[in-house]
Amino acid sequence: MSTEALSSVPFSWNLLTDFQEMWSYAFMVNAFRAGTLIAVAGALVGYFVVARRQSFAAHTLAMISFPGAAGALLLGLSTTLGALGFCAAGGLLLAMAGRGGKSGLAGDSAATGTLQACALALGYLFANLYHGFSGGATNLLFGQFLGITTAQVGELAIGTIVVVAALAVIGRPLLLSSVDPLTAGASGVPVRTLNALFLVLVGVAVAQASQITGALLVFALVVLPAATARQLTVRPGRALALSVLFALTATWIGLVMAFYLPYPVGSFITTLAFLPYVVARLVRRPQAAAPAVRSAPRPAIGTGAR
Repeated sequence: MSTEALSSVPFSWNLLTDFQEMWSYAFMVNAFRAGTLIAVAGALVGYFVVARRQSFAAHTLAMISFPGAAGALLLGLSTTLGALGFCAAGGLLLAMAGRGGKSGLAGDSAATGTLQACALALGYLFANLYHGFSGGATNLLFGQFLGITTAQVGELAIGTIVVVAALAVIGRPLLLSSVDPLTAGASGVPVRTLNALFLVLVGVAVAQASQITGALLVFALVVLPAATARQLTVRPGRALALSVLFALTATWIGLVMAFYLPYPVGSFITTLAFLPYVVARLVRRPQAAAPAVRSAPRPAIGTGAR
């Protein structure tokens, strides 16, 4: 079913009837399953991406998913596996580029930017060599949900399980190295090895998220929910839970909107993830200013100018 055909489906405001009709389509069931898996993995990884200030690296890995998916499409392979393979390799390359730093966290920005430019060029080349559906490149960049198959849902489930299990194992040392990498290194934490493993996990998460949001809008599920959560709480457990909640909410509502409106799903998910961040910033600003006002020293009695 095309996007134009979906837009002709009426929204009755009877939510039970609307959801029953929407989920009568197998591709929508697959889209919600895939979206849930993508949101969970992206939100969990995104918390550490924000904490470690590696948003530029995550964006670069998102760009690398574009040639991976486009190359797989050209070869007649699974776009999910193509994006996963390219992004995992890209994570290792970014980790190698960052070995010169003392903390081992942030790579050379010039090398990261160069890798991003190369990825875009390769993706554009592969998309032009592909002589199939002309909208394929647009879908890879800005997202789509109509073509998600049951096999792709299975691949995404495996990737999500790997990400969640790996973060459960390395979460504590990863958080320590995110807050204070020098202290973590002095305590025996293998910071550079941990960073390489984490960047591979980021690659897996953004490759999965790009299947729905597109390569250009991966921030909607990887950075924005986590950034919003960190505005509301400093406790890691609560921030992780809120990050997942914001990502799931944006994904589910975005899929519903995309079912009834003829616009890319990535635009809806991005907007729905961005709005809570704006609200959180507005709420946080007065609260952050209040302690500064309360802590201002009061002049001592009798010490005025004479």
